[in-house]
Amino acid sequence: MKSYKLALVGATGVVGTTALDVLKEFDLPICEYVFFSSKKSAGSKITFKDTQYVVQELMDSSFDYGFDFAIFSAGGDTAKHFAPIAASKGCVVIDNSSAFRMDENVPLVVPEVNPECAFEHHGIIANPNCSTIQAVVPLKVMDDICKIKRIVYSTYQAVSGAGKKGIDDLQNHTTTKFPYPIYNNCLPHIDVFTENGYTKEEIKMIQETRKILKRPDLKITATTVRVPVMNCHSESINVEFENDFDLEQIIQKLKSTKGIIVQDNPQINQYPIATTANGHNEVFVGRIRRDESVPFGLNFWCVADNIRKGAATNAVQILDLLLRGRTP
Repeated sequence: MKSYKLALVGATGVVGTTALDVLKEFDLPICEYVFFSSKKSAGSKITFKDTQYVVQELMDSSFDYGFDFAIFSAGGDTAKHFAPIAASKGCVVIDNSSAFRMDENVPLVVPEVNPECAFEHHGIIANPNCSTIQAVVPLKVMDDICKIKRIVYSTYQAVSGAGKKGIDDLQNHTTTKFPYPIYNNCLPHIDVFTENGYTKEEIKMIQETRKILKRPDLKITATTVRVPVMNCHSESINVEFENDFDLEQIIQKLKSTKGIIVQDNPQINQYPIATTANGHNEVFVGRIRRDESVPFGLNFWCVADNIRKGAATNAVQILDLLLRGRTP
């Protein structure tokens, strides 16, 4: 089996450091790692798999040294500049930012949902938004059983999704990241507002879900809310199907799908919560029930670690998919 060379861009950030943990867990056939960051963090040291590495400053020339793959966790502006440079050198980039997600020439991949798209890349693969990733894993199962007509998203998103400044605002009761104190509040405001009254986060969920499920005309609406939870996003999702469905069939299929853990037993108050999902790579699903206000409706609740499955794990899973696809 061939061994590969991997660059991790943004290695000192919240997602980058988690990616290191996930890479240890997956133990992929990588023979050489190089870690990059901004000038501010360059020179710091990372211990990974019993080896100490010095973090290098990311520069235009950084990809001149024969990388097979790169995972980018460094923001949209960095990705827009450096990802095309890396791709031009023969490096396949898996990018965590929003820079390329809606580019028609860049696949947007969740391995449990559309793994075939990973092999349609032209040097760059986009990792979806964290809130989208966890939603589409169970939604794909449902859409395959009974075609979805409409989706209503209501999200409850942890402060870790806003990076270190978001975490600091909750811990220190400050407003460095958020316009109001997140401590003891729920803020129906993630990313900037657009002209139609939706935030960019809500538009991301709508557009990305359509692209990943290959349903460009699927009716979707969303309200995304930042909540005073440290880590793990929770989502209430309402689904309306084209036709009637067998609820038990959907539940059993969810239970048998890799990457999903069903926790759904009202008699013992069993349902997914953030503290259970924290540190895990799976999507937790529960509160699965019919929506009795419409003929063919269903409600469910899903929770996932937004730094793991919503970012780092999904990126490493894409890398694993590519490696397995390229292995004779």
